[in-house]
Amino acid sequence: MRIDHIAIWCDNLESMREFYTTYFACHSNDIYRNPKKGYSAYFLTFDGGSSRIELMHRTDIEIEPQRRGYEKGMAHLSICIGERWEVDSLVEKLRADGHPILSECRTTGDGYYEAVVSDIEGNLIEITANK
Repeated sequence: MRIDHIAIWCDNLESMREFYTTYFACHSNDIYRNPKKGYSAYFLTFDGGSSRIELMHRTDIEIEPQRRGYEKGMAHLSICIGERWEVDSLVEKLRADGHPILSECRTTGDGYYEAVVSDIEGNLIEITANK
């Protein structure tokens, strides 16, 4: 068994797609639209094709969680990008581009090298190195 994909409700599909394809090298499919339901979505695939992110939007979903990542339910998405220097490099690129760094690069008590950032809609992303 494996996790096929994680789905994220979005306010702005195009901006979210650009964020993940730019910083995490995801490949996007063409947009899917269902005008009857006011629904549209993209699937973003990581290199290797074994895991994906589905970005979804519906015109009738408007409630914005006040504390994403700090309520019961999904806390964060963790993306392993390779080596420690790659984590450092991506964090500096995100910082230079004006994205908030919520937790600087560090080695955690359980041995992971990681940093935490948020995407443009406030979802928490743990960027990790190979352990």
